[in-house]
Amino acid sequence: MFDTAKEIDGFLRQLFSICRSITGNGNRETLRVLQEIIPLTLHEVSSGTRVYDWVVPDEWNIRDASISTMDNRRIVDFKENNLHLVSYSEPVKGTYTWNELQSHLHLHPEIPEAVPYRTSYYKRDWGFCVTAAQYRELEQQKVPFKVVIDSSLEPGSLTYGEMLISGQSRREILISCYICHPAMANDSLSGVLLTAFLARELLAKRDRYYSYRIVFVPETIGAVTYCALNESAMKRIDTALVITTVGGPGKFGYKKSFDASHVINRLIEEVLNETGEEYLIYPFDIHGSDERQYSSQGFRINTATICRDRYYEYPQYHTSLDNLDFVTARQISETLVLYRRLIEKFEALRYYRNTLPDCEVMLSRHGLYPETGGAQQPELNGRSELDIILWLLFLCDGSLDIDSIACRLNVLSSELLAVAGKLVSKGVLEIV
Repeated sequence: MFDTAKEIDGFLRQLFSICRSITGNGNRETLRVLQEIIPLTLHEVSSGTRVYDWVVPDEWNIRDASISTMDNRRIVDFKENNLHLVSYSEPVKGTYTWNELQSHLHLHPEIPEAVPYRTSYYKRDWGFCVTAAQYRELEQQKVPFKVVIDSSLEPGSLTYGEMLISGQSRREILISCYICHPAMANDSLSGVLLTAFLARELLAKRDRYYSYRIVFVPETIGAVTYCALNESAMKRIDTALVITTVGGPGKFGYKKSFDASHVINRLIEEVLNETGEEYLIYPFDIHGSDERQYSSQGFRINTATICRDRYYEYPQYHTSLDNLDFVTARQISETLVLYRRLIEKFEALRYYRNTLPDCEVMLSRHGLYPETGGAQQPELNGRSELDIILWLLFLCDGSLDIDSIACRLNVLSSELLAVAGKLVSKGVLEIV
C-alpha cells in the first residue's frame, strides 16, 4: 500500500492546484494527467446540446482574477487560491467602490479563516470569495478598487472521460466520479484519484467476470449528459458506485442505494464489517452526488458510495480548508483497499436462471431424481441435495445472486455453487 500511497501523493499534489469547473481547459488538463494512470477516452459535447431537461452551457475558462488597490496591491488574488473566484464568473475589468463591490463578496458563515466555494453556473454574474480578514481589509479602504476577471464564457464544449473494461459477462457495473471541483482535496479530487487507481487495478485483472463502465464527469450536468448520450447502455445497468469524499481522516461510512435490499448494500456492509471498525451508515436520500441522476426514474441504477468524511459532514467541506493537510494519500489508499475488496466480492457474485421456468422441471429426465419414487420426504431443515435443487430451480430467475439465496436458505454459498454447477451441466440452469 505504501508504494500506491506514494504514487497517489504525486498525482494529488499535481492535480490539486488545477482550476476545474463544469467545463473548460482545467478539466481537459486533469483528464490528460489521469491518462498517465489509465487509458481514458476523452469526449467533447458541444455547448447548446440538449440533454433531457438541461442544456450544455457555454464553456468557461479563467486566466486571472484579482481585487487590487489603486496602486496595484492585490488584496484578493485568484493565483493564490482559485477558490477566491466564484466559478463561472463572467469577464470584468473596472473600478468599484466598496458599496458596489460588497454585493459581489462571499464569506464563510462560520469559519473566518476559510475561503468558501461558490459557483454561478447558470446565471451570468461574477463574484469573489474571501476570508473574514480580507473582507475587513476591503471594508476599511476609503478608495475605489480595481477589479479584474480575465475569463471567457463562450460556446465550446463539456469534456468527460470514459473507460470501458470488458469481462466475461456483458453485465456492467458503473463506477463514476466527478472532476469539476477546484482546490478541494476530499470533495472531488480524492474520489477522482481513487477511481483512476481502482480502474488501473481492474484493467490488470486477468479473470474479470463483470464488465466495468468507468466515467469521469463534471457533477450533475456531466452525469445528465452522459446518461442522455449513452441511454441504452445505461438503462441496462443495475449497479453503480459513485466515488467521492474518500480521503479524510475520519470514520469510514457508506450511503445506501435507493433499494436498501439490493446486493450492493449487503456487500459493502460485509466489507466494512471485516475491518472490525465502527462505521457510519447513511440511508439513501435525494441529496448528494450523481446517484441522483443514476437512480432517477428513467434509470433506477442502485448506486452506493463508500466514503470517509462524507460531503456535508465535515467542517472543511466546500472551503479552502479541504486541502492537503486534511487529506493524505495514505487515507485515500486505505479507502482504495475497501473498494478493492468490494470489487472482489462483486466478482464472486453469480446469477443463475432456470432454463425451464414453466412449471416444475422433470428432474428424473435429467438424472436429478431417484428412479424409484414414493419414498422421498422433505427433510426437517430442507437441506438435502434434492431440496437444494428444488430451491435453486424455484429461486434462480436471474435476479437473485447465489449469496442472497444462500442467506435466505441459511446454507454456505460454496454448497449452492456446487449444486448450481451440477444443474448447469444438466442444462436446467444457466449463468446469466
